[in-house]
Amino acid sequence: MSETGLSVKLDLLDRVDAPKFLVGLIGDGIQESLSPLLHEAEGAQQGLRLHYHLVDLADEPDGPAALPALLKAAARLKFRGLNITYPCKQAVIPLLDGLSEDAAAIGAVNTVVIEEGRFVGHNTDWSGFARSFEHALPDVPLERVALVGAGGAGAAVAHAIFKLGARRLTIVDADQVRAGALAQSLAKRFPNAWVEIVMNASEAVREAQGLIQATPMGMAKNPGMPIEESALTHRPWVAEVVYFPIETELLKAARRHGCQVVDGGGMAVGQAIGAFELFTGREADAARMDAHFRRLLENKAKATPSAP
Repeated sequence: MSETGLSVKLDLLDRVDAPKFLVGLIGDGIQESLSPLLHEAEGAQQGLRLHYHLVDLADEPDGPAALPALLKAAARLKFRGLNITYPCKQAVIPLLDGLSEDAAAIGAVNTVVIEEGRFVGHNTDWSGFARSFEHALPDVPLERVALVGAGGAGAAVAHAIFKLGARRLTIVDADQVRAGALAQSLAKRFPNAWVEIVMNASEAVREAQGLIQATPMGMAKNPGMPIEESALTHRPWVAEVVYFPIETELLKAARRHGCQVVDGGGMAVGQAIGAFELFTGREADAARMDAHFRRLLENKAKATPSAP
């Protein structure tokens, strides 16, 4: 946080009349999450006393099985809401009192709003991706798109890309059952679109106008590319969901071949904007949150030791 942002936050500590919000994140291995700093900084800028608490399942003896008890505890402690991440985006659904239309369609929840003891699930992953994509790649062709990854992130971005007007989607995932379930779900929601499943990611990309990379591959702890670089020679657009590092090996290769790209930071900020607005009822400053997020990433990268 900048000195100005920090001073704003410190000043708020003395303002007993400032609106208060207690929110958090439930997931496994989340100690390096940037969500607390991102949400708290935006809250401070808007004159809110907002605290964002990490609830790490790695510290829970029962792991994900503790989720029902954690939700009840959050309601007792007057949490306004919770972000939900791996491995609970599907597991949380049976525990909720309601779902937004998009969360129900996608079958995954990343944001839960708690109001008067009721838990309502939302999905801001898809809207975050759509917001970022429209901003970065407003005029790219969407007639034929390849999607690598059919997990939670893949389901959200697939929903988003059809909402944005895609006509045909080729899904690539090592888990054929998961890919098939996503394809069936998309076909029901978007009956005028075409969905297919293939095994070879590089071949799928060579025949597509654009690629969405929605797997953990490319993360600092999981380096690499899901396709052969030669698949990028016809210059498709490329969208990434991984944001640390912000410039993945895939994006570097795509830039070398003159592809238009959107990095994973846009989706990360976009989903945070959606969650912040659901939690607080306030409109977030998108440009400010994006700028702060990228400063945080830059600082994180500087503090991370380089591989030998």
